[in-house]
Amino acid sequence: MSSEAPGMVGGDGGLRIRVPMSLKRRGGRKEVVVSQGLPRRRRSAPRAYSALVLAVIRGHRWKELLESGRYPSIDALAARMGVDSSYVGRHLSLTLLAPDIVEAILMGREPDGLTLEKLHRLPLEWEEQRRALGMG
Repeated sequence: MSSEAPGMVGGDGGLRIRVPMSLKRRGGRKEVVVSQGLPRRRRSAPRAYSALVLAVIRGHRWKELLESGRYPSIDALAARMGVDSSYVGRHLSLTLLAPDIVEAILMGREPDGLTLEKLHRLPLEWEEQRRALGMG
């Protein structure tokens, strides 16, 4: 490494790399978010999904299972999944989120501090959901 690249070599002769990033709260945890301007590398390892992403996916999958007739009721589905029917119902309510909110969650761009509890308390009207989350 030559000294022609300013800011790349530290005063102690060690290599210094700057990565533009920020910390974002997700479900009580802090996650590193790399700035958009950096090229994305293809990941070989599976992505670790957040609780919000998994809940949205689960809600849509369970809705599909009910609508297809594979399970005749929420109670039957809950029994098969080994969970309480109210748990299934809360996840099914996530299928009523505005499409842009779902997209933001799936892309990791949801508002800071968004939790499942907050999602479950959102109104049904999409515009009101956006307002409640500060997204519109």
